[in-house]
Formats: sequence, structure tokens, C-alpha cells
Amino acid sequence: MTVISTNTAANTALLYLNKNSATQSSALARLSSGSRITSAKDDASGLAIATGMKSDMAVLQQAATNVQNGTAVLNTADGALSNISDILTRMKTLTAQAQSGSSSTDDLSYINAEYTQLTSEIDDIATKTSFNGTALLDGTSAYAAGVNFLVGTSSTDTVTVQLNGADSTTLGISGTSITSAASAATAMSALDTAITTVSAARANVGATLSRFSFRGDVINTSLENLTAAHSAITDADIAATQTEFSSAQTLTSAAISALSDANQMNQSMLKLLQ
Repeated sequence: MTVISTNTAANTALLYLNKNSATQSSALARLSSGSRITSAKDDASGLAIATGMKSDMAVLQQAATNVQNGTAVLNTADGALSNISDILTRMKTLTAQAQSGSSSTDDLSYINAEYTQLTSEIDDIATKTSFNGTALLDGTSAYAAGVNFLVGTSSTDTVTVQLNGADSTTLGISGTSITSAASAATAMSALDTAITTVSAARANVGATLSRFSFRGDVINTSLENLTAAHSAITDADIAATQTEFSSAQTLTSAAISALSDANQMNQSMLKLLQ
């Protein structure tokens, strides 16, 4: 049926023009953003999954930083404990020197003077060793009870760093002296215990450092896998999207041409009335 009041062909061409133009715009948005999901309607379930993954990735990135901070804390403590261990070894050597039998009273006073200074140095190291303003080895800070470092995506996924005090009182050498062979023997016994205590503390630090090291590897692996999975859901396939865009662009051009021809049809029909 030939009519001039309704241009069905033009309406059909316009319908396809709008459809092809929308497809072209959508493909162009994915190409320019690099993302397959530019709005929730593109993939609602995929967007929800990707959002959860993105949240986990952000937390894991902070957890990796926490691992680095925990490692730095332990390395700082271990360096201080190493110095204390060296000092204790020197103090034990002094007690052996005081028990040589050839040391005069003056010699013992000189030896004891160094011994006393070394005891004070241990206290200084224990009280002044800190990380980010928090003392590590004074036996009274938060680290004495244990500080938790989050190393995962759950609030319960933590590694506890606990550092006992390493001052002369805690080590049991406060008040000792080597003014005589007898006092030197007593001090030597106390130093043996102190050296064992410091060695145990360093072993605990080393064990926790090892745990942080392995946890860091786990976090890095998890981040890599999550990033790959997130990419598979959200990232646009550039080759496929470019193909879709080119096809939509061609169809849009064809629809424009068809609409133009359809609009000319009514003008041609008017000639029937002449």
C-alpha cells in the first residue's frame, strides 16, 4: 500500500540508526576507557564481583605494606639485640679477666668501670630503640604485650610481634659488679643467663621475620591472581571491541543513507498527484 501520511520505511531506518548508533557509542566508550563495564547495565553480576575483588586488592596492598612495616620493626629490634649480645659478651670477657688472679685492686677498679659503663649502655639501647616513636625493648611499651599486624583480608588474619624487655634489670645483671674475683664469678653466672635470654629473644625475632617473609610472598601471589581475575572481568578486549565499533560504524552510515532515501520517497510519491 502506497501512503504519504506515514513513512514506514523512514521509521524503520531511524530505528536501526538509533540501535547502531547506541552500539557504536557503547563500543567507543569501552575503547576509550579500556573497561568492558562502563556502567552497571553492561554486566551487573560482573560489576559486583569485580567490586569485591577491587576491595580485596586494596586491603592486600595495605597488608603488603604492613608486612614491610613489621619486618622493619623486627629488623630494628634485632639490630639492637645484636649490639646488646656483643656487649654482654664483652662484659663476660671482663669477668673472666677479673678472675685471672693477677689483677690488682686498681686493675679491678678499671675493669669494673668499663663493666658499669657497659651495663648503662645496655639500658640506653633498651630504652632508646624505637620505631615510629614507640619503644621496642624497654619492656613497658605495647610491644611487650604484643602488637598485631594485619596481613590478610580478614581482621583475624594477623601476625603478632612481641618483644620482651632487654634492659639490665630484665636480663638480671643490674647491680652486678666485678670488684673482686668472687663478685666477678657471680656476675659471670648472671651474664650466662642474660646471654641465653637475649639469644632466645633474637631467635623469636628471627622466627617472626621468617613468617613475615613467607606471608609477603603469599600476599604478592594473591595480588597477582586477583589482578588477573579482575582484569578478565572488567578489561575490554580491544581487538574484539574495535571490530564491534567498526561494524556498528558501518551500519550507522548505512542507516543514515537509508533514512535519507526513505525521506525522499514521500517527495517522489507526490509526483503521482501532479
